[in-house]
Amino acid sequence: MTGIQETLNEREIRYGSFKDFSEICQDLKSVMRSTPKWEALSPSQKEALEMDAHKTARILNGDPDYVDNWHDKAGYATLEENILNGKQ
Repeated sequence: MTGIQETLNEREIRYGSFKDFSEICQDLKSVMRSTPKWEALSPSQKEALEMDAHKTARILNGDPDYVDNWHDKAGYATLEENILNGKQ
């Protein structure tokens, strides 16, 4: 097996099934979007939170010890922090 199917199989081992991940991720995003302050957020704040939800869903559905997901979560928060501090 080569190509895309091999990649998909590797991702499923790491992150769990895409179907289950998608349900978790969309539920998290739905909760965020239903909050009173969602529309007051900037596009970068929304994206940082959505990417955090994406990584959170991967952690909840797959390997919680995979350090890269935790590193990415910190990275998206840092990107927004930099914007708010005028560094970007």
